[in-house]
Amino acid sequence: MTIDKSKRSEVHGIFEKIAGYYDRMNFLMTLGRHGRWCREVADRVAPPPGGQLLDIATGTGVIALEAARRYPAVTVTGVDFSEEMLTRARAKPWAQAVRWQHADAAHLPFDDESFDGITEGYLLRNVEDLDGVLREQRRVLKPGGRIVILETCPPSGWVQPVVELGMRIIVPLLGQVVARDRSSYSYLESSTLAFASPEHVADVLRGLGFQDIGWSKKFFGTNVILWATRSR
Repeated sequence: MTIDKSKRSEVHGIFEKIAGYYDRMNFLMTLGRHGRWCREVADRVAPPPGGQLLDIATGTGVIALEAARRYPAVTVTGVDFSEEMLTRARAKPWAQAVRWQHADAAHLPFDDESFDGITEGYLLRNVEDLDGVLREQRRVLKPGGRIVILETCPPSGWVQPVVELGMRIIVPLLGQVVARDRSSYSYLESSTLAFASPEHVADVLRGLGFQDIGWSKKFFGTNVILWATRSR
């Protein structure tokens, strides 16, 4: 991730610490919808048989494992900068169907145009250089390949004040009750509310040469799935 060393260390420490209860908290915070969204991400990327799929910020591997089950003829690689998250991913059923690798999203250790599709979950809100990270993804994606992003989204419209108040209270409280870790989930709540709109992410993708860009908001507009295709 392209962030200063102190911020990078802070974010890395948070994800190392929350790995053990990451899946449970995602389930609770989305009222069970998280798995459905990950399945939609895997469905939308649609790599060709025999192709290569990269899941960035794979975390505990939910999207990567779903893709491996859905596309058995595709080679799926899951990368993350948290070693503890990767340890949890490697311990799951079907884990042998995915190639797990420690990697930084800002400096992917792959050749240009290596992958037919890219997926990611909750990466972009944790990076400073949004353009640089997406540019790096474009570099390793083949022309015509699709990128599908699951991300948090700042709420808007009439529900905004209600949702923001709920997130400021409920997310840290869940962290305290379930994980005994209020501070980590206070960070995740604040990073959600401060993150860019889907319109802004779409503009960045368009400026990098992506086309066929679209998105679908989820859960009162607090989450979003975006997709785009690298121009040929």
